[in-house]
Amino acid sequence: MARSEFRFAHSLRVRWAEADMQGVVFNGHYLAYFDIGVTEYLRELCGGDSTRLQHAFERMYVVKSTLEYRSPARFDEVIELCVRTARLGGSSMRVLLEIHRDGELLVTGENVYVFAEEGKSQPIPGELRELIRGFESTPPEE
Repeated sequence: MARSEFRFAHSLRVRWAEADMQGVVFNGHYLAYFDIGVTEYLRELCGGDSTRLQHAFERMYVVKSTLEYRSPARFDEVIELCVRTARLGGSSMRVLLEIHRDGELLVTGENVYVFAEEGKSQPIPGELRELIRGFESTPPEE
């Protein structure tokens, strides 16, 4: 996917604790980067309001995460976490994620989230659905 298809991006610098002895980011940290990206994406949608952000995460559970590595990130590099909602279902949503460094694609992936309460799926909250629809330049599949 082209970088231009992602309206939202969040930059961060790779910290020493995230790299191995060769200075390469340990693979397990990429899921944490994805989580940071999704958190910042939702924060943007919520206008920085902590209460709205907390409500966006209530009942939202990751049920699938996939990653495909293309090139490693390294200690002290600034990477860009790109996030886009690709699909809004009744009770689930599919989020596409990419990590870039200076225009180079390093990692692609997706997270699928299900909204549930007491073990039963629940509809995506209407406010969150509308925030996503209003934000994305490419409308999510529904």
